[in-house]
Amino acid sequence: MRILTTYLKHLLLMSCLLLTACSIRPPHTLAETQVKHPSDAQAWELQGKLAFRSSSDKFSTNLFWLHDQSSQYDRDELTLTTMIGTTVLSLKSENGLASLDIQDKTYTDNNPERLIYRVSGMTIPINKLPLWITGQVAPDDEVLEYNPDGSIKRFSSADNGGDWLVSFMSYQQQSGAKLPRLLQINRADVQIKIQINQWQALTTNLAQTNN
Repeated sequence: MRILTTYLKHLLLMSCLLLTACSIRPPHTLAETQVKHPSDAQAWELQGKLAFRSSSDKFSTNLFWLHDQSSQYDRDELTLTTMIGTTVLSLKSENGLASLDIQDKTYTDNNPERLIYRVSGMTIPINKLPLWITGQVAPDDEVLEYNPDGSIKRFSSADNGGDWLVSFMSYQQQSGAKLPRLLQINRADVQIKIQINQWQALTTNLAQTNN
């Protein structure tokens, strides 16, 4: 593969015997809140794990993600770390521009998915993940199966490189809302698993806004 996967494998090898705990700290402009449905959240942050497997690569990292829709433009900050907390990848997207920091270098593009593929060779449906992580689907996604309680179990998502098959393997309650705990995303030889250990709904911090 390319720069990212070579660097990632090196860091994961160094960290295999050590553990660390990372905490989520929302920006001062946002405050924790409770919601009835994930779509009610103006912003959210999560802590979990991401596992990627293809015919040529296999790795697992810690995942930290801030998704903010509280202002005019959506803002995303996504970080992948090793078991000892070393940052492998830092992806930021705001106002139509995505930047990826790795090995003290910054790469930019107006499309986050294309940027990740350009640097790493990995295909990850990053543009739709904020919906899928919260148990929602895009208008062009096709639901294939529901759970007995009416929640989505499995659906397909069209993509230029071939359809993604997404399964919500289990659900949980976080910040007052029901959302997936484990997602499995497949296409051809690519399999991505995302485990959500902590999901926190956020809202505008009025105390900070008025200062």
